Amino acid sequence: MQYISEIDELSSYPSIDTDVLRTFVAIADQGGFTKAGEQVNRTQSAVSMQMKRLEEDVLKRQLFQRDGRQVRLTVEGQVLLGYARRILKLHSEVFNTLRDPHMVGMVRIGVPDDYVMRFLPGILSHFAQFYPLIQIEVNCESSVQLLQRQDLDLTIVTRKPGNELGQLLRQERLVWAEAQCFSTHEQAVMPLAMPSNDCFCTEWVCNALDARNRDYRLAYNCSSLAAIMAVVSAGLAVTAQLESLITPDLRILGEAEGLPQLPLANIMLLRNPNKPSPITECLAEHIVEGFRL
Repeated sequence: MQYISEIDELSSYPSIDTDVLRTFVAIADQGGFTKAGEQVNRTQSAVSMQMKRLEEDVLKRQLFQRDGRQVRLTVEGQVLLGYARRILKLHSEVFNTLRDPHMVGMVRIGVPDDYVMRFLPGILSHFAQFYPLIQIEVNCESSVQLLQRQDLDLTIVTRKPGNELGQLLRQERLVWAEAQCFSTHEQAVMPLAMPSNDCFCTEWVCNALDARNRDYRLAYNCSSLAAIMAVVSAGLAVTAQLESLITPDLRILGEAEGLPQLPLANIMLLRNPNKPSPITECLAEHIVEGFRL
């Protein structure tokens, strides 16, 4: 009898379509209705209508604070966002597990060396639990090199704000870092360890130091993050990396040490429009979720 009463109670609530939740999450991630519409393949007016019904007819709560074209979530909107992400994740897992539990194939992904150790282990481990028969080929190159390739199914790249491609995974600020117990930044000509010259982050760092009239030299030009971190951990140079990549043996530097603030960078996910497949989309969903953690 208690089970029946719980069902009756649940049936009294209005339902929220997963498409509406997907649009809501896209608005929160993209910061506006127009960009969200592009992501979910709906017009701006259709997105607005969906959200109006959600606010006024279903939840009867204000979810957005509108400031011109910019949209911010209210407190109620932030609460719904957490539930929406969980619901969509479970919805995807149910369909993927029950509909295609034995999918077989290969996915080729490209990712800069920077993100391999920080994000990929958890993403690939979780994905393998659901799809153990899918083979994943990981290609590690710089963002510039990856953007030139046509053979990859999914590509993760770092882009300047305003120069985005694909789906935003994460936005982070570049920060300065040096080894704990060292004061490498105090050298008259500060030594830097940075990625190869085709990385726009190196360009940002040099421009910021030039604007401060701060003397520096590119002492170490490394193609891998591991090499950069090894040099910096030894106290031989200062680096600038995304904040999530800074390891515990390093300390973050800033204005207090006379170093300028650095810009934000966007981590983007690109899908190959010529190679769509259910397998690729499943992995893309796991990547999106993994970069939010």
